[in-house]
Order: sequence, then structure tokens, then C-alpha cells
Amino acid sequence: MEQAPTAVALKDSPQRWWLAALLVAAMIACYAHRGALSVAAPFMRQQLGLTRGQMGLLFAAFFWTYSFFQMPAGWVVDRFGVRLGYVLGFVFWSAALVLTGFASTIAALFALRMLLGIGQSSAFPASARAVSNWFQERERGTVAASYLTGVRLGQAAINAIGGAFLKGYGFRTFFVVIGLVPMIWLPPWWWFLGKWERRQSPAPAEATGRPESLSFLRSLALFGDRSVVGIFLGFFAYDYVWFVITNWLPTYLVEERKFSPGEMAFYSSVPFVAMSVVIVVSGLASDALIRRGFSEIPVRKTLVAIGMLLCCLIVPAAIVQDKMTAVWLLTLSLCGLGIATPNTWTLTQAVCSKNIVGTVSGIQNFGGNVGGSIAPALTGFIADRTGSFALALGLCGGILVFGVLCYWLLVEKRVDR
Repeated sequence: MEQAPTAVALKDSPQRWWLAALLVAAMIACYAHRGALSVAAPFMRQQLGLTRGQMGLLFAAFFWTYSFFQMPAGWVVDRFGVRLGYVLGFVFWSAALVLTGFASTIAALFALRMLLGIGQSSAFPASARAVSNWFQERERGTVAASYLTGVRLGQAAINAIGGAFLKGYGFRTFFVVIGLVPMIWLPPWWWFLGKWERRQSPAPAEATGRPESLSFLRSLALFGDRSVVGIFLGFFAYDYVWFVITNWLPTYLVEERKFSPGEMAFYSSVPFVAMSVVIVVSGLASDALIRRGFSEIPVRKTLVAIGMLLCCLIVPAAIVQDKMTAVWLLTLSLCGLGIATPNTWTLTQAVCSKNIVGTVSGIQNFGGNVGGSIAPALTGFIADRTGSFALALGLCGGILVFGVLCYWLLVEKRVDR
């Protein structure tokens, strides 16, 4: 029988970059699926007669379940492994998206968005635990940047192809097709991780790359740690702004900036492509600084702060008159988030012992998606009441500054359990 490699050996194996590629592919699918509703929203509003407020509630429904399942999903990944945890989530969320194509009432759409959120709650804890298990500290930024680039590429891809597809085939066929096609990822993931991760083994924990995990009740005590609270609140701010942009950008460009559907497809994808490039550069730069001897935690905190402050350009983007100036300011704003992006996740890995990385990553994403559960609905409500997105985008600036303060002042020491 083939001997499973040790975690230490895997961190030196060239095969680990195939794992990185699979993580990228999974995130592309995850965010294409998640962003599908935002691209279909203008078409669904027209055909189903939905208001902005109702559409905002549909956006938010995903985050209500996605947020509260983050910590349980992280605990499952820590307890049962990356391989199984990711597969269960991927199958569940893909099925929910396919069924969205058959939904005929707003109640059914609402329920399926909540089920999609439950399935996707495994994605970030599983990715973070995979990086912690099988990559060196000096590679964390690069690998995290790679799969987080997949996040933006998924959003860009669904924005780019969605407009033409929806115009030709309608939103029902759209949801079914994009729900089914990415499931080709499942067989290579199951086969590859089967060689690396043994679900049951009498060998020591280090041999499988899976140190002993906490019980679920003991993991709840992590909320009392100062650094964990800083990660939770800081990522709340990051994700609040991210989900305002991802959920409302196509509608904002069409309804407020008067772009055509074709222009919307192009100009709503360009900012995410630019952000993807910046994420990779930021990950490489942070790893390079750490290899040169700089301490990991201050490096990653500094880049998070710089990026989130640059993202405050979303405020002038909301009030300029020229629509192309607004697009380029939004692009620069997303590039700021790109600087922060890989360092938010690798900062969590840097301050946590390996056996709680999945759990704390779940707490981080829980905080972020509390913001995500509020942002779409609040943005739709403000836009309905004021007749403009300007106030809603201005609010994002204040929330970003709050997030910088939380990261800078609270995240300062290693969390061990």
C-alpha cells in the first residue's frame, strides 16, 4: 500500500502547486455561483416585478445562513478534513443554484439563496486550512493571493458572460447551466486530496497534516480573545464594502450611471480583473518582505491598512458626475481591497496555531458575512429612500476606517489553544 506523505514532506513537494490550482478553480466556481444573482438581477426585476428592496433581501438571504454556518463549517473542516468538508459544501451549493432555475416564487428564491449560503460556508475555512497544512509560511501570501484571485475572476467571469447569456436564454437556463458545469471540479479534487489526506489513521496527527482539533464548545471560547475579535470586526468592515460592490455594481451601472447591458458587462468585470492582478502582486510582495526578515504579523497588518484606506475612493466615486471617472475610481477602490485581500487571510494563519486555523477562519468569515448580510439590504433600502446610491457608497468609507482601526489596534498576538 502506498505510504501517505507527511505534512512536512508535502510542504516541500512540487505537487502542492496542483493543490493551489484546485483551490483557485474552486473559488472561481464559488464566486461565479454566488455572483449569478447580481448579474441576473436587472432581468429578474423586469420579469418578476421585484423592487430594489426585495432584490436586496434576496441578496442578503445568502449571507444570513452563510454567516452563521462559518464557524460550524470551520470546525467540520478541522475535525474531518479539507477533502470531505469542501466536497460536501460544493455539491450542496451547486444543487441549490440549479434548483434556483426552477423557482417560481420569491419565497422559493429566498429559501434557495439561504441553502446556497449554507453550502458555500465551507469554502474559506477549507482553503485556509489547506494553506496552513501544506504550504510554508513564506508561501502563504502567494497561495492565498492565488485562490483569492479566483474569487475575483469568478465574479468577473459571471459578469462578463452573464449579460449575453441572459439576453439569449433567460435567467432560468442561466442558473441551471452555471450550476452544473463547474461540478467537473469534484473528481480531480477527490482523487488528489485522497493521496494527501487520510480521513482515518492511527498515525500521529502531524503525519496527516491534521493536528488535534478543539471540541465545538471549546472553540466558542475563541470569541474572548482580543486578536480574534479584531479579526472578526476588521473583516466585517472589509466584507461589508466588498458585498456592496459585488451585489449592486451591475444594477448601479445600469440604473444610476445609465450604461447599456453590453457596457455593464464590460465595465462591471474590468474592476475585478484589475483587483485580481493586485491581489497576486500583494501576496508576492508580502511574502518577499517576510523572506527578507520582516516580522509576518506587522507586514500583513500594514498592507491590510493601506489597502482598506485606498478603498475609501469609493466615496468620491459615488459623487462625481462623469460616469467613466466613477468607473475608474471604483476600479482603484477595488484595487485597494486587492492589496488587503491576501493579507487578511494570511494574517489569521499567522496569529493562529494550526489546529484552530479552520475554526478562526470561520470566525473571520462569520464577521465578514455579518457585514454581507447587512450590506445588500441596507444599500437597497438607502437607494430606494434617497433615489441614489451616493449615500450608501459614502457609508462604506466610514466602515472601512473602522475596520482599519480594529485590525491595527486589536490584532497583536498569537492565538494558541
